[in-house]
Amino acid sequence: MFAENNDLQYAVPGGLIGVGTKIDPTLCIGDRLVGHVIGSEGSLPPIYIHIEIQYHLMRRLLGVRTEGKAKGAKVDNLSKNEVLLVNIGSLSAGGRVSAIKETKNKHGVVSKRAKIVLTMPVCTDVGEKIAVSRKINK
Repeated sequence: MFAENNDLQYAVPGGLIGVGTKIDPTLCIGDRLVGHVIGSEGSLPPIYIHIEIQYHLMRRLLGVRTEGKAKGAKVDNLSKNEVLLVNIGSLSAGGRVSAIKETKNKHGVVSKRAKIVLTMPVCTDVGEKIAVSRKINK
């Protein structure tokens, strides 16, 4: 592992490092490994192909033009089989909503949860913050 010409014993966030591997270079073409993690066996979080998230949607669309001085359009709830883009850390993975569940606690607060089947395996910790994007046709 190197930072410029300095040999490193360990790396910390916030800089560029070079990691020498014996990975076939064709796997690295076009930044295909961006967002993936590397570590010794047993030191990394588990790998998931489906995740369950608790989510909060924005009330109005951002960055979408509306006619006149009207506020942005309202955001619809997630729906079953909807295709999403899920960003976990610096990794972007596609996903499809397989189930939606809404529950109310004793104070009347609604908690929204969704199960998402990912298009590629993701290595992450439980409780990690993620960002979910969707395509809006308006």
